[in-house]
Amino acid sequence: MNLGPTELLVILIIVLVLFGGAKLPKLARSLGQAQKEFKEAVTDEDDSASSN
Repeated sequence: MNLGPTELLVILIIVLVLFGGAKLPKLARSLGQAQKEFKEAVTDEDDSASSN
C-alpha cells in the first residue's frame, strides 16, 4: 500500500478537520503510547514463546 504525498496531504487535512488543531498533539501522543505498548506486548510474547 503506497501512499503518495497527495494522499497523505488529504488524510492530514481530514484529521485536522475532524479533531481540530488543539487536539492533534494529544492524539499523536496517545497513538505513540499505544504503538509503544503494542511493540512491548509483541516482544514479550515472542520472548515467552521462544523460551518454551
